Amino acid sequence: MTAVTEGFSKQRSGPDAARFFATEAAGLDWIRVPGGPAVPQVLALGTGSITLERVGSAPPTRTAAAAFGRRLARLHAAGAEAFGVAPDGAPGPHGWIGDLPMPYATRDAFAEFWALDRIAATARLARDRGGLSAAESAEADATVAAILDGSVDLGPPEPPARLHGDLWSGNVLWGADGQVWLIDPAAHGGHRESDLAMLALFGAPLLEVILGAYDEAAPLAEGWRARVPLHQAWPLLVHAALFGGGYGASAARALRAARG
Repeated sequence: MTAVTEGFSKQRSGPDAARFFATEAAGLDWIRVPGGPAVPQVLALGTGSITLERVGSAPPTRTAAAAFGRRLARLHAAGAEAFGVAPDGAPGPHGWIGDLPMPYATRDAFAEFWALDRIAATARLARDRGGLSAAESAEADATVAAILDGSVDLGPPEPPARLHGDLWSGNVLWGADGQVWLIDPAAHGGHRESDLAMLALFGAPLLEVILGAYDEAAPLAEGWRARVPLHQAWPLLVHAALFGGGYGASAARALRAARG
């Protein structure tokens, strides 16, 4: 049985459309690593469209979830040259997470990358778009300062991982071939706990099976569960910038929890 049938096309208009889809294509190629999760092939790339292999769906299973956990560990272990680095071939100067611009960077230290290029940069966008109140923006500022002065637990140093970058459950497809497929990456070099925290944020099916298999394949550092709010703060800020509503308050709670 195969999970891939005819092509699936997406269209976009506007001056950034060609770069948007070129970035998606580069990200898909970058996260397609030996032994990693399944990734659809790019069948065609136009100035305002991308056509991908179509993935047939099936219900989640524990077997597929465990295999996905092990394969995700292989993806992360493929590594990146720096924190924040773009996938090979991405046109730059920035990527996207959803429709929100996502800064690239070349940081040696995770602390600077997470504080400056993720929390501070995205909080600024959210504030400018009306998605964060003054008090919520102050929580972001306080967390940035705490990360930079070393008072936030970031775990032991790890090399940059190769991340999907937008690993919420909607971008995880349970294929008819028994594999788990990844789509719509916001690929970059980062901390592997960020992808895992994103999986948890909106409730991936069989999450504990995925995490258990991942931890067996690539053991996670002590205290990783306590650091989940730190890593979820950024996607919540992204949602605050894109959608407003209660996401600003959710981001502020995660930022406070990250500071302990």
